[in-house]
Amino acid sequence: MGRRRITLADVARAAGVAPATASLVLSGRGDELRISEAVQLRVRETAESLGYRPNIVSQGLRSGSSRTLGLVSDTVATSQLAGDMIKGALEAANERGFLLFIGETEGDKAAERRLLDGMLDRQVDGIILASMFTRTRPLPAGLDQAPTILLNALPARPAPLPSVVPDELDAGRRAAQLLLDAGHRRIHLMGAGPRPGDVPPGTVAGVERLAGILEVLRGAGLEPAGALNLSSWEPPDGWRAGREILASEEPAEAVICFNDRLAFGAYQAAQETGRRVPEDLAIVSFDDHPLAAWLRPGLTTFAIPHHALGRRAVELLAEAVSNGEQQREASVHRIAMPLRERGSVASADQVQGRAERAAQ
Repeated sequence: MGRRRITLADVARAAGVAPATASLVLSGRGDELRISEAVQLRVRETAESLGYRPNIVSQGLRSGSSRTLGLVSDTVATSQLAGDMIKGALEAANERGFLLFIGETEGDKAAERRLLDGMLDRQVDGIILASMFTRTRPLPAGLDQAPTILLNALPARPAPLPSVVPDELDAGRRAAQLLLDAGHRRIHLMGAGPRPGDVPPGTVAGVERLAGILEVLRGAGLEPAGALNLSSWEPPDGWRAGREILASEEPAEAVICFNDRLAFGAYQAAQETGRRVPEDLAIVSFDDHPLAAWLRPGLTTFAIPHHALGRRAVELLAEAVSNGEQQREASVHRIAMPLRERGSVASADQVQGRAERAAQ
């Protein structure tokens, strides 16, 4: 048989005080109600020696708060790339005295429904709906039962919910400005463009990165020297696109790849065609994949701030819970994407002419 649970009455009896006195001391209200320090010390020491643990469920029923939050994701927790979102969320929850329940759906709507119902049945104070990739998503029913935050996602239809997403628009602007500041003018785009809306379906990152890039280029009186709108952003796609760009009559001097996997392929294409990064081809990208730092030279890229995204979502949710808000107004909280500046961008005056290189 398991050990009997120690109750508040047991602590009060062993400490020689009334149950109400023990309750006030252990809830931190002893000074407020002028219970002597000696009595408070005796109650706390007795509770510790007996191994007393408060009944959180009962406390929650009285206070209206369970001090728990639920996070339901598609594949965030099991993803090497996005797992830092969970770490950031756990860290922020811990700091605020919340437990975080985490469930994964693998994209299964029925599993999502079961997880949400289970968390709401257990009286979580709030819900975070998280996505591994930034995307728009339909909202399941029942979110009006608790404050809810969308993490790395936007609602497919207008909804009174806050969203926390990377600032892809700003990262697109900064990627273009980085190349312009280095003196590059023949800038190709790999993955999307050249017109607004020329992006693979369903990619929020692509839409916003492209918008930022075009804004800065056009502000400088330029258009992309070329652009390949690719339906897939994997290394083989980057390799094929890189060979096509480098085989043109006026090859690019710089390329903005819409993610690091495309950039990996572009590196390979440059190597196979006798070009060097960054001397013959400057490359800037997005995501900060773990392999980006291992390339030679390392890939200059804008990182997805996974840890900061997770933290911010919990901060907003904890604030809503503390304020007793059932729902908030629709808002989008954008988290800056830090630049990982490595060796894949050289200034234009450092780039050796291709014609000279070909003649050697």
